[in-house]
Amino acid sequence: MKRRTVLQLAAAMLATPGGAFAQARTYRMSYLGGSSAAASAPLQKVFFARLEELGYREGRNLVVDRRFAEGNLGRLPALAAELVALKPDVLFAVTSPPALAALKATSTIPVVFAAVSDPVSVGIVKNLARPGMNATGVSSQNADLQGRRLQIVREVFPAAARVAVLHNPLNAAELPIVASLQEAGKKLGLALRVIELKSEHDFDPAFKAIEAGQPNLLYVIESSFTYLHRARIVEFANSRRLPGMYGLADFADVGGLMSYSFNLIEQYRAAATYIDRILKGAKPAELPVEQPTRFELVLNLKTAKALGVRFPRALLLGADRVIE
Repeated sequence: MKRRTVLQLAAAMLATPGGAFAQARTYRMSYLGGSSAAASAPLQKVFFARLEELGYREGRNLVVDRRFAEGNLGRLPALAAELVALKPDVLFAVTSPPALAALKATSTIPVVFAAVSDPVSVGIVKNLARPGMNATGVSSQNADLQGRRLQIVREVFPAAARVAVLHNPLNAAELPIVASLQEAGKKLGLALRVIELKSEHDFDPAFKAIEAGQPNLLYVIESSFTYLHRARIVEFANSRRLPGMYGLADFADVGGLMSYSFNLIEQYRAAATYIDRILKGAKPAELPVEQPTRFELVLNLKTAKALGVRFPRALLLGADRVIE
């Protein structure tokens, strides 16, 4: 009997059903984002790198269909319907509006979400411990987050009295955030003025309303829309010498004064792990929603110097990252 080469053995095993090197099945995944492909590219890179660590590589055993709303929430229902029609094995939705659109489009396809602020209050899951629906994933909030952000504002600006808050009333997930902010603001003696920002057409009137109110600080609620336009928002604030507290570190990275937030990279990596578990047979209704256990304070010293702001020493020492 002739001795077979390693290549011949490998080929034989590939051809044998259930062999050690048998071809894995190909999965189909839908990706629904509220911002744009370009804006989310760094996070997509992290997400797909984690999936590859888990054994899924696009073009090999993973087909990915992507749709992005470009910051326009009104496009999400149609985009979600397009993706559901492709019959994916799992649908990944980033932030609350895409997750809600996905759940309205399907009650059977598993939905994994990331960066969803309060999945229970907006109806994405029944409860965090046992979602009870076809969705699970990673929540981005805890009950004390908004209050802690305003406490930091008070530490940096003890004499501050007025805060302008950028808010999209079309985003259901922002409603409880605004309520939490107003409650925390009262306790800290801060008067909050909510400025609506629903689309690109609202920027000029929103900026004029902010200037007219003469606030001591700008507070930007994190969302796909504000993330997409973070550079524009930060540029406006800094050009008016208006300090800002931002909901994501990415705002500080483009010049925002400070941010206190969950880690987006960790959210995307955790979501990839959920997808792996579901593709291996786990039911989303039984997978507890993961909540962030730590938040990061990022301070931009370059912007602080330009705005004439001095951070308290204790805050500087406690910062997770300082941009110089």
